[in-house]
Amino acid sequence: MTPTNPHIEVLLEQCKSGDQRAQMDVYNSYYKAMYNTSFRIVKDSFKAEDIMQESFLTAFTKLETLKEYSMFGPWLKRIVINNSISEYQKNKKDNNVPLENVIYKVEDDQGVPEDYEWTNIKAAQIVKCMKSLKENYQIALTLFLIEGYDYEEIGEIMNISYANCRTMISRAKDSLRQKLKPLVDFKK
Repeated sequence: MTPTNPHIEVLLEQCKSGDQRAQMDVYNSYYKAMYNTSFRIVKDSFKAEDIMQESFLTAFTKLETLKEYSMFGPWLKRIVINNSISEYQKNKKDNNVPLENVIYKVEDDQGVPEDYEWTNIKAAQIVKCMKSLKENYQIALTLFLIEGYDYEEIGEIMNISYANCRTMISRAKDSLRQKLKPLVDFKK
């Protein structure tokens, strides 16, 4: 996300009056970060793109409710996360299985140095381990570690108490550590 600056605030004022060019400029400033946020939750590129675009439409139509333009980025991100979690829960209810859970990928390990250490574990391996966690653990860790939300905010987003949120994230971290441990031990 781009940091808030006076230019964005001017653009948002223009967006409020329906200026499509200003809307496109704001969209171009935030769309990559918002897409990535949604994708990490719904794990489907097309759905993440739809959610992101729907979230921008919501933001532009409700822009008059935003009191401080400096809060546009976090406000938009919250809209994206709420829409993504709603879509995720809807798919869970419909028992839709994402394609990546059906097709297994084989990774080529050639070129991996022999002195591979804990600090050099590829991000892809960590993400792969995160995907093997329970679904609520995946969402909680994504919101906590990647998106930077605190326990209270995650509790609100996931509709759980503060104490349950702390416990869930603690258990999710422990579970992730256990899944990463064989990778670390194997490489030693």
